[in-house]
Amino acid sequence: MCGITGFLTPVNERCRDEMALIATTMAESLTHRGPDAGGVWVNDDVGLALSHRRLAVIDLSAEGNQPMLSADGKFIIVFNGEIYNHRELRQELISHGKRFRGHSDTEVLLAGFECWGPERTIRQSVGMFAIALWDVERRILYLMRDRMGEKPIYYGWQGGTFLFGSELKAIRRHPDFRGEIDRDVLSLYFRYGYIPCPHSIYKGIYKLRPGAILSCSLNEMAGGKPAVGRETAYWSLADIVAESEPERFAGGADTAVEALESLIVKSLEGQMIADVPLGAFLSGGIDSSTIVALMQKLSSKPVKTFCIGFREEFCNEAVNAKQVAAHLGCDHTELYATPQEARDVIARLPQLYDEPFSDPSQIPTFLVSQLARQQVTVSLSGDAGDELFYGYRVYQLLFKRWRIARRLNVVGKAVAGAIAGGVHRACRVNREKAAVIAALLSSRSYVDLYRAMVSICHNPGRLVPDSQEPTSVLADGVLRSGRIGKENRIMALDALSYLPDDILVKVDRAAMACSLETRIPLLDHRIVEFAFRLPFDLKHRDGATKWLLRQIAYKYIPVDLIERPKQGFSIPLSQWLRQDLREWACDLLTEHRIRQDGVLDVGAVRSYLDEHLNARHDHGRLLWGLLMFQTWFHSN
Repeated sequence: MCGITGFLTPVNERCRDEMALIATTMAESLTHRGPDAGGVWVNDDVGLALSHRRLAVIDLSAEGNQPMLSADGKFIIVFNGEIYNHRELRQELISHGKRFRGHSDTEVLLAGFECWGPERTIRQSVGMFAIALWDVERRILYLMRDRMGEKPIYYGWQGGTFLFGSELKAIRRHPDFRGEIDRDVLSLYFRYGYIPCPHSIYKGIYKLRPGAILSCSLNEMAGGKPAVGRETAYWSLADIVAESEPERFAGGADTAVEALESLIVKSLEGQMIADVPLGAFLSGGIDSSTIVALMQKLSSKPVKTFCIGFREEFCNEAVNAKQVAAHLGCDHTELYATPQEARDVIARLPQLYDEPFSDPSQIPTFLVSQLARQQVTVSLSGDAGDELFYGYRVYQLLFKRWRIARRLNVVGKAVAGAIAGGVHRACRVNREKAAVIAALLSSRSYVDLYRAMVSICHNPGRLVPDSQEPTSVLADGVLRSGRIGKENRIMALDALSYLPDDILVKVDRAAMACSLETRIPLLDHRIVEFAFRLPFDLKHRDGATKWLLRQIAYKYIPVDLIERPKQGFSIPLSQWLRQDLREWACDLLTEHRIRQDGVLDVGAVRSYLDEHLNARHDHGRLLWGLLMFQTWFHSN
């Protein structure tokens, strides 16, 4: 795992040494992602600099260092990630006459680019990655991102310079960076608690979409800038979902269980390859327990597992995890974090996440990553089971509410708002609850209702005056094909938005802050494609969510260790904001500070804060979003 960054200045007035210094400075901001080595490649004739920080995981020798030049001199690469099938690709390339100096997957990628070209090589690669590739002869800079968005890459023009990097902190180090906050995107952040792709908090800077390749050609200059081709998809989850629906899985339940287990094992066989110590996060839930059980099946020694616990029982998963680990024979490590240890992480969050991000489980995710890094360099996780196999409880609640909404549809949109307003006045519920009622009555589809249900703030324009909320996956109709079943549609929307822009961001930044590589076996694209071909009754059956995953888990773990209420990986946020964090929250959200900052509406902020502190309503998640923005804003 690594950090990559660089820039392209077509009309370049900087000398080679100055370019190298800038690129080195940018990369040094990513040292946490790659503490083992660093390198820079500069061509001042074309105004290009590529820089890299390395966390050595495969081929620990200098042969794996980057930037790396291809054997024929036609390509140079900086690469963040892992190619899990690099051994198979290597053998195929050897049959084509290619020779290798070391055994890194980076060298395999370069040989593939020589032999097959960029797009075909990426299509044949199984892994997680963010890549910057310079085609020396054609003078094209390519940016590439893995299919599901595990690894991040930002890019954009600032003045006459095209910038890119694994994290925004690297881009901010370039002298041409301006850093103007995009108020429209900020309103989107307050709706969801994260910033959906392709947006970033800064104007002119974007996230590369998962499964996409972006090209920047110096030979197609326009107005002094290289032509930046629109993102082209080499793999599209939206297309996979639409095309898979008519191609239902033909086998029965037993065949499906066997097929899924085989796919997970195949994924693990690639993801358990490392030249450094490897372990796994274990919460005791279905997903992580299944992954660890199959890891232990493949391992000749106890798998190292890690879990963070809290003394508050409603958010503590450590007891379950310990029992599952004991049954499987794992080498288990747990740490019960004190409230103070958890709160101490807060000061680090703006530097970890670079742009406003407010999933409260970012705190325990960092703590468990820190714990794991004491013993291993690579840790596997069970993320993505909910999005692929119908695991979130909100899905069932959604369709229950949608059935109610359809029965009430005769009320009509015109009176829905009036009813909600009447409820607000009569019952003195807050504006957010009134907005939920209005959404229930006026939603045109279950997608609209779902968007309302997962919104942290239903009227972000009230918080960010003069903002126009941009469209996002949950609002732009990307999956409105009639061929897609409603359950698959909602899971796919989460897999296109919440998964890459919240879950994977949370895990990547928290782990990389500790120089820990994380791998997610369920995100192997072959598993993703299989999951969306399955009939729904193999995901939800007899009231049980993730039914197919449960059947695999039952083969290795007693049912009574699996069938427990899902607690989630969280902190007692609302309680802390009214007690231990009250003074901190009030200080960040004072009327004077908000007015002086000139970004948020003073009245709206104070209304949410007062309602929460006086226990008139639970605004914990929204206040956390406000506090995370404030800490970010005042640290940048």
